[in-house]
Amino acid sequence: MSDSLIYKLALSRIPNVGTVLAKNLVTYCGGVEAVFAEKLSLLKKIPGIGEKIAHSVYYFNDFDLLNSEVDYIAKHGITCYFFTDQAYPFRLKHIHAAPVMLFQKGQAELNARRMVAVVGTRKASAHGKDEAKRIIEEMSVYKPTIISGLAYGIDSCAHKAALTYKLPTVSVFGHGLDRIYPQHNTNLANQILESEGGWLTEFQTGTIPCRENFPKRNRIVAGLVDAVIVIESPVKGGSMITANFGFENNREVMALPGRVNDSASVGCNNLIKTNRASLIESGYDVANLLNWDVDKKKQKQFQLPISLGPQEQCIFDTLKVYGALEIDTLSFKTQLDSSVLAYKLLEMEMDHVVRVLPGKQYELI
Repeated sequence: MSDSLIYKLALSRIPNVGTVLAKNLVTYCGGVEAVFAEKLSLLKKIPGIGEKIAHSVYYFNDFDLLNSEVDYIAKHGITCYFFTDQAYPFRLKHIHAAPVMLFQKGQAELNARRMVAVVGTRKASAHGKDEAKRIIEEMSVYKPTIISGLAYGIDSCAHKAALTYKLPTVSVFGHGLDRIYPQHNTNLANQILESEGGWLTEFQTGTIPCRENFPKRNRIVAGLVDAVIVIESPVKGGSMITANFGFENNREVMALPGRVNDSASVGCNNLIKTNRASLIESGYDVANLLNWDVDKKKQKQFQLPISLGPQEQCIFDTLKVYGALEIDTLSFKTQLDSSVLAYKLLEMEMDHVVRVLPGKQYELI
């Protein structure tokens, strides 16, 4: 177990190797351990690798340091997710430049049914904080998991509101799990763990909160969720990076508008103006945009006009429990191969058992 983890940690430390190149290395070499035993000449021939990355892999010599990392992981009860693991967050797996490895402390479910990011400026106004709390309160009936970055301002407010309304919440760090940043939020971070939330990062221990790490952190925030909600933001900053990354990766982006002469709302207004975000005024708007209200409507019991095979029945039962789902999510929930699932969904659509919604979601008729 530790040997396998060491090689996974090693692969995640190779510069400029994301999930695409990591997959190529693992596939062509026959396993993550085999990557570091491969000949240099063969590493260079793997698609996308080239001479520089091949040298980084072949001459990697930090395994002693990684033994200390494995010890720290075991001692502190940290859960590791390699990008090929079944438990790796399925939403995150399909974004551009997904992390090769993730580290989690805490019990939060990273594949929860409803995942929403709430982000905004560090210099939040009292009004912005009140609005963030109100929107999360209004969403709380739907029990979403709230994702944010533990920063001052809207991030901290989002985590606090989630705790107040007994929602799971996850802080995504731009550094290792051996420290809290900002240090002022240590108590808040500990409360998150005590309330069955979680801390999450792609950075190994010893990684300090450098400026360049936070845009990387923000892509994880956007990649984990169904929607990114921006509450107060200047035209530039971390929350805008998160929103733009969400938009580029087909996440629902939402923004709370503000006064045109308010510098803290320029970013939100601009997202709405340029059609990169939907305008929201309440948590109920969020539920409506994400079709959460469908679950609240009591519909007549579906009567099957046909008999279903085991795979079709699995699809039917999953959609009955979870409502409308994207095909990647449905594949994860049913554990059916994507090609098999696509074929079965087509058959069920022709038999008027399921229908396709905008965004390539499927629901029962």
